Amino acid sequence: MTRLWYGGDYNPEQWDPDVWKEDVDLMRRAGVNLVTVGVFSWSSLEPAPGQYEFGWLDQVLGLLHDGGVSVDLATPTASPPPWFSRLHPEALPVTADGVRLTHGSRDTYCACAPAYREAARGIAQALAERYHDHPALAMWHVHNEYGTVCHCSLAAEQFRTWLQDRYGSLDRLNEAWTTAFWSQGYADWIDIEPPRKTQYLVNPTQYLDFRRFWSDELLAAYREQKAELRKLSTLPITTNFVFGGWVPVNHARWAAEVDVVAIDHYPDQAGIGAEEQTAFGADLARGWAGGKPWLLMEQAAGSINAGRRLHTKEPGRMARHSLSHIARGSQGALFFQWRASRGGAEMFHSAMVPHAGPDSRMFREIAALGSELPQLVEVAESNVEADVAILWDAECWWAMQGTHLPSSSLDYLAAVRAAHRHFWQAGVTVDFASPDADLSSYRQVVVPSLYLISDEAAANLAAYVHNGGQLVVGYFSGIVDPDLRVRLGGYPGAFTELLGVRVEEFHPLPDDGEVVLSSGGRGRLWSENVHAVTAEVVDRYVGGVLDGKPAITRRQVGAGTASYVSTELDGATAAQLFGLSTSPLEAVRRRSGDTTWTFMFNHGDTEVVVPADGSELVVGELPLRPGGYAVLRSS
Repeated sequence: MTRLWYGGDYNPEQWDPDVWKEDVDLMRRAGVNLVTVGVFSWSSLEPAPGQYEFGWLDQVLGLLHDGGVSVDLATPTASPPPWFSRLHPEALPVTADGVRLTHGSRDTYCACAPAYREAARGIAQALAERYHDHPALAMWHVHNEYGTVCHCSLAAEQFRTWLQDRYGSLDRLNEAWTTAFWSQGYADWIDIEPPRKTQYLVNPTQYLDFRRFWSDELLAAYREQKAELRKLSTLPITTNFVFGGWVPVNHARWAAEVDVVAIDHYPDQAGIGAEEQTAFGADLARGWAGGKPWLLMEQAAGSINAGRRLHTKEPGRMARHSLSHIARGSQGALFFQWRASRGGAEMFHSAMVPHAGPDSRMFREIAALGSELPQLVEVAESNVEADVAILWDAECWWAMQGTHLPSSSLDYLAAVRAAHRHFWQAGVTVDFASPDADLSSYRQVVVPSLYLISDEAAANLAAYVHNGGQLVVGYFSGIVDPDLRVRLGGYPGAFTELLGVRVEEFHPLPDDGEVVLSSGGRGRLWSENVHAVTAEVVDRYVGGVLDGKPAITRRQVGAGTASYVSTELDGATAAQLFGLSTSPLEAVRRRSGDTTWTFMFNHGDTEVVVPADGSELVVGELPLRPGGYAVLRSS
């Protein structure tokens, strides 16, 4: 049955059984139809090695099933119980500084430890054997937010094995890592260690390979638990992707291993940036899912963690964020968590049922959204419309994090976010795609600071242009190959022939510096000494050492065009380049056959009148008040 999932993480082990009955009644009032159970319940399920206590979980699943609430049953392996750390201290993680951490929080494990992997498979097997045919079960949820790394001796052993599989020989590794620099040449595999804290700069390729290794190692750990569940169950199996600079997981590659891509998303800006981040996260998830439906597994109901303070979401904002995800392809909206905890490290994390209880603005808004979502079930199998793509590559991000760059202000994620922001502010929906993906369906592809790129991916982009595509390449792109070795002969390396330019020198700008362009536009952060070899000059630098030098170029290639932008354009200049106009109205379209659903959000301060001729209002209200939303159906 097609549906939009609505609910969140439910932690009944934190509450008395009397509360469980109240919870199910409240879930029914709120329109909840799916809860994730068991994420952090390992010590409650297995209080001693091999001693399982499932009675409480039996009772909870029975109550939920009787109440019409389905279950996403999790394996609790992101938080081993105290007994495990006592019996297996070698499985506690070690930091890059060489400090072994102690038990007392979540994620206190090393995924390279055999004892941890065995215990994780054991609890997954036990859950599968007991609940594989439970009528409440809708899907399986392996682990939670994979991303924990370790620099211990066990990780070092596995890292060496991974490197031997990747390179085959020490000669090839020494070449890839450029170990002739600083006398780092390896003559024995045993000498290779994780990139722990050292005297000065770490080897950048060693750092990148360690992240590649952890992505593969964590995936192997996920696969092991998935295999235990799949022996007895045919239900969908997933894990929740978490996004952050600390996460060594290549989600685009992991996507093929889950039955549904699921993400956690927590904006960190109190202002309009949270809406922009919501669209960014949703578009990224849809890219990982290959354009297919995905699922928002976690979000905060009532607050935004803005770093040093929790910003309370204004009335209606929770619904807007939830619907923005659904507009961009999510099969529903789930939260962390159902009921706010009374104690523990995240006692002030917001919840669907806050500390104030159901007689609260937050719960009333939760119930109101729950009553609206059934009206949107018809969009569940539709596709999001987008004819512009922005390239995203996790390995490029990692490479720029672990490399001594010409400017500390160079930031891959920031460059990608800036490109996305230009289109979001104009109300234009974009997809994210990998550099080696099929790009033929897009009229335009934007390439922000793609520092690392393979020859194969570069050829893919060249073919896209030859076949009629419009490619826009940003500064500091094409510089290195997958081994982080600089492409010689001039920047932007892999793109010089395609773009028809040659860059001799970089000219990084101070944080408060800017460059002026002949068009009247502005650039910041970065500039370059560009030579237009076979390209047409679109805009030039004015003043300074680069006076008169090309800043933006364009080249006709086959049936398409390839443009180069050698500085970080401000919003107005970028809008002019891309032919965009800023709008307070965010409009996202989903289509199935001849039917189109348009999700609209007013991010401005004044009412917006939207022409609705030939359309039918599904949810929301027109005209759009400030902060308002509506969904229109047209055929």
